[in-house]
Amino acid sequence: MTEKYKMLRGDHYDSRDPELLEMYHRARKLMRTYNNFDSELSNEREHILAELLGYKGSGVWIEAPFFCDYGENISIGVNTFVNANCMFLDNNKITVGENGLIAPSVQIYTASHPLKASDRIVQSVSGTRYLTSSKPVAIGNNVCIGGNSVIFPGVTIGDNVTVGAGSVVTKDIPDNTLAFGNPCEVRREL
Repeated sequence: MTEKYKMLRGDHYDSRDPELLEMYHRARKLMRTYNNFDSELSNEREHILAELLGYKGSGVWIEAPFFCDYGENISIGVNTFVNANCMFLDNNKITVGENGLIAPSVQIYTASHPLKASDRIVQSVSGTRYLTSSKPVAIGNNVCIGGNSVIFPGVTIGDNVTVGAGSVVTKDIPDNTLAFGNPCEVRREL
């Protein structure tokens, strides 16, 4: 069983595995190119995004700079806009639906670590490593995520949801709702 397989299955995995490091370095090269392109080079930017992401629907626009771990675990639906300085830690699948608006500095996390240091830190002959596991994140269609929001591993956000700026989303948000806060809570139906 490969470390990549364990990662996507949600088991503890070694993030310094050669296959994962190769994916990581590939994504870094593509992001560096993308983030340094002139904004008028739309064809070149489209090509890099198509190479970086697992799936990119038509009309997707991602403002630079954009950051991710691997890229290939990210799927973004048609006509979705991702604003500047977003970080998608795609140690597992991140799925964003159609017609989304993701404001600046939104962070989507799929990776987590044990809470207790004694459970998290592993000493071995090859050095110190940290136990990591992951859970997918799913964001529905027609969703607006406010700036500086953080979405935790395993969260599902339904369709037609607005998440207020600065929210820390630790649990699922149902369809057709306004949610905000730290922790993020549903405030009303839309």
